[in-house]
Amino acid sequence: MSSYSWLIIPTGFVLGLSIILAEPAVHVLCSEVEEVTGGHIKKTMILFTMAIGVAMAVVLSMVRILIPTIELWHYLLVGYVIAIALMFFVPDIFVGISFDSGGVASGPMSVTFLLSFAQGVAKSSENADILRDGFGIIAVIALAPIITMELLGIIYKLKVKRQKNK
Repeated sequence: MSSYSWLIIPTGFVLGLSIILAEPAVHVLCSEVEEVTGGHIKKTMILFTMAIGVAMAVVLSMVRILIPTIELWHYLLVGYVIAIALMFFVPDIFVGISFDSGGVASGPMSVTFLLSFAQGVAKSSENADILRDGFGIIAVIALAPIITMELLGIIYKLKVKRQKNK
């Protein structure tokens, strides 16, 4: 890797953010959720929550490629433990939304652009395996919106609770 390897991380963040904002399935999910909840859960809030989650997932994936001691299962094990734990504190509707979000976030745009990006980064790294490290990004991308949407659910739950107490 060159001395400019650090540029991979902010580039990955911007790509992750942009891809989710451009993914058609994400917009459909956001619109459906806003419609089903009668506008209580805003489309823009869901969209930006998912975009930030995926952008962070791409950053974590780039860090994993650049640092060979970090394994994919480290992210996935911790991530799914967090996701399952959060399920007990989140309103039921957010559990469904979060797992649907993980599915649509790893759609055609993500696979096309982010998988290519990750494989290119892995290929240029002397310590990375193009297959193992390049393809792992999709698993992390599918996990990130689950956690971020559940965190949004906790914020929503606290907001509703605060409004009831007024």
